Amino acid sequence: MTTAEKTALLVIDVQESFRHRAVWEQCSNPDIVEDVSRLVDHARAVGQEVIWVLHSQADGGPFDPDWGFVRLQEGLTARPGEAVITKSSINSFTTTNLQQLLTQKGVGRLLIAGIQTEQCCETTTRVAADLGYDVTFVTDATATFPITRPDTGEVRAVADVIAGTEFSLAGRFATIATIDQVVGEVIGEAVAS
Repeated sequence: MTTAEKTALLVIDVQESFRHRAVWEQCSNPDIVEDVSRLVDHARAVGQEVIWVLHSQADGGPFDPDWGFVRLQEGLTARPGEAVITKSSINSFTTTNLQQLLTQKGVGRLLIAGIQTEQCCETTTRVAADLGYDVTFVTDATATFPITRPDTGEVRAVADVIAGTEFSLAGRFATIATIDQVVGEVIGEAVAS
């Protein structure tokens, strides 16, 4: 595997903050910890980088570090040597040193998982593609909630939110994949090495 082919798994905002919002009851993927864990376990097994991203904003809500919820959800743990970065923007690049970290580690390919599908995960994917990364968006290792359009009050169901993200990203900014497809690739890489 050459430097340009190194892969990193970005786990975006799978943090306790979301579990302390009323909308958590409507989560599209309440088992996201188990789904992300599958990806993390396989990434570690084949020596891929695992990078954890948390969202923090001092606004008095559950993403405010003063509340103590800006930490990985129970069941997820960063290992020594795995980067844990904190962002304050929707994408994972603008307010962090993520690009520098990826460059230092020789990463050219990203796997995206996390919360929210159409917000932080999709926006990070678009920025990563613009920066030249080969991005795989692992939809079933993301989660979202129904969203309300503020000017009309129209509500979009989670299935429609997810479909919209996949439609927008596919072939333009990312390859859309399932956990099983990624794990199959990872197993294939391990055998081929």
